[in-house]
Amino acid sequence: MADKDCPPVLAFREAGPADAPALVLLHGFGGSGGHFDPVLEALTSKAHVVLPDLPGHGRSFDVSGSRHPRAAAQAVLATMDALGLDRFHLAGFSMGGAVACLTALQAPERVLSLTLLAPGGFGPEIAAETLRAFAAARTPEAVRSGLSRMMAPGAHVPDEDVAQVVDERANDALVSELVAIAELITRDGRQGAIPRSILENIACPVRLVWGTADPVLPVSQSGELPTGFDLRLVEGAGHLLVREGRDAVLEALSAPFS
Repeated sequence: MADKDCPPVLAFREAGPADAPALVLLHGFGGSGGHFDPVLEALTSKAHVVLPDLPGHGRSFDVSGSRHPRAAAQAVLATMDALGLDRFHLAGFSMGGAVACLTALQAPERVLSLTLLAPGGFGPEIAAETLRAFAAARTPEAVRSGLSRMMAPGAHVPDEDVAQVVDERANDALVSELVAIAELITRDGRQGAIPRSILENIACPVRLVWGTADPVLPVSQSGELPTGFDLRLVEGAGHLLVREGRDAVLEALSAPFS
């Protein structure tokens, strides 16, 4: 366990050449670094990919400290310190997008570029009941239903995604953590928002990808972005962009290495 005064080092995976530029991928609520497996092989030809499990998630379910996104950003930086990565490209999906923004704000000299996939924190609206139900889901049927509610109508939930989540949810302590985090990030049915005036302080290049049929974080939250934020909308895609907008996600994640 980490010292109470020091951010914890998160569990993580690495893939790709050690001497390639570093790309850190932050997953969304209720997931783990494995969320990015569908695009991982394509990215490892360009980057050294680091996939942390955020506090209370995956193999970081028992790390010490707060589960607030600000604390998660500090834990990401502590993990990069442990890996000896002074500077890195950063990407985040959903809740991980909010953590990525906060990381870039806390350490602007370290984050070379920022890619945000339907990020949290861009407005107060959030599908609170969907996330709370997904936090507690453990059976294949409940997990499939939870994932389906995050996707556009008619989208297919891959069996391997269901199996991955079910396997992680065999851990009672993990599920308890997720239920508590869901309550934290959807208090009163809304999420905390990062003011646009603060987002304007992000100094590195920023790319956003958002599905026009996102049922979790409405695409309207992509409006009135700071100058220089590059937005790509994926027509008809829901929230799970790694599956529903894979080509757009890969293009955005690969752009810094082109």
